[in-house]
Amino acid sequence: MTGRAMDPLPPAAVGAAAEAEADKEADPQPPCPDPDSFPAPAVEPQAIVQRAPASSRMQMPQGNPLLLSHSLQELLARDTVQVELIPEKKGLFLKHVEYEVSSQVTGKSRYNDFVVFQEMLLHKFPYRMVPALPPKRMLGADREFIEARRRALKRFVNLVARHPLFSEDVVLKLFLSFSGSDVQNKLKESAQCVGDEFMNCKLATRAKDFLPADIQAQFAISRELIRNIYNSFHKLRDRAERIASRAIDNAADLLIFGKELSAIGSDTTLLPSWVALNSSTWGSLKQALKGLSVEFALLADKAAQQGKQEENDVVEKLNLFLDLLQSYKDLCERHEKGVLHKHQRALHKYSLMKRQMMSAAVQNREPESVEQLESRIVEQENAIQTMELRNYFSLYCLHQETQLIHVYLPLTSHILRAFVNSQIQGHKE
Repeated sequence: MTGRAMDPLPPAAVGAAAEAEADKEADPQPPCPDPDSFPAPAVEPQAIVQRAPASSRMQMPQGNPLLLSHSLQELLARDTVQVELIPEKKGLFLKHVEYEVSSQVTGKSRYNDFVVFQEMLLHKFPYRMVPALPPKRMLGADREFIEARRRALKRFVNLVARHPLFSEDVVLKLFLSFSGSDVQNKLKESAQCVGDEFMNCKLATRAKDFLPADIQAQFAISRELIRNIYNSFHKLRDRAERIASRAIDNAADLLIFGKELSAIGSDTTLLPSWVALNSSTWGSLKQALKGLSVEFALLADKAAQQGKQEENDVVEKLNLFLDLLQSYKDLCERHEKGVLHKHQRALHKYSLMKRQMMSAAVQNREPESVEQLESRIVEQENAIQTMELRNYFSLYCLHQETQLIHVYLPLTSHILRAFVNSQIQGHKE
């Protein structure tokens, strides 16, 4: 952490700060520039674009709202979204890929739809873990790249669908249910009608009251721990990927080996007369080789199954876990480079204004110019107060997102157990 929140300003500025923030968010805001099926409730597309009523906004659990009560099973049971490629490519000159995104209903999406969807999530939930999207390649996208991106998009949308806040939000329901060509405009309209989470959470201005006194130290420790976990599991993922790839390559080699044995066993070339007395030996050998080729085909099939299983049950799930950790790292950066940076700039500007005010008082300037300077100082005090409230709310959200990371940690045990079982079974066979 680089910096700390300053002591609260006088209480008179709190009300003005909240009003200023509300007035600011009242106007439509532009979008931010910059993962077993359990169906979710169906939502009518026409109703989605309307502003959510106050009663449907984020509801806090009873007791201490800072603490979450979710389990890994509950998160995984929220929904499982499938993302599949649609073979047909559209476009006159530049072809693009369409994806079938299916949850409770089926719809078609392009990569740019995912981009707008993510932007709207960042616009509404800047203090939450919004997963990153896979990169976009303009030209020369081969099958391997397209498949890797499909898997990454599936991980992205499932992480979103299983987040306690995102899963109930109108933007996700619209993205999953709307199948028209103007889905991007609908997503933008739905997000522009409301402010971000700070404006819609009833406890936003009181977030400081629920935070532990050592929240800054806790945040620094959690960030370092999750960074270390990410680095270690990134290396484990790379090794697991290589092991699965070797199993698939081994399957191909075993299959070729078996085919060569079969070819030898099926050879019909006539034997010369001088070996006619030993023809039964060669015939028995060919029969044995042909029978052995069947065994090698079975070995190749087992190796291929093991490789594919480890790709899906180990490598892909490790990628999901890494995507989650990366979204936490991105959130930490947004907190420091966004909220804290703006707060520090506002404090610097406030300090300059106070010096100007003192200078004006000493120099006995005109009353009007002094009043204007006083008005600007009050506005800056309100802005600082709002930024302080947002800073505490950002820490409040970070604390909850850190809890979500720890809820997901047992997933690594399931992944590694599946990997060990696959290796044991493979060696047995």
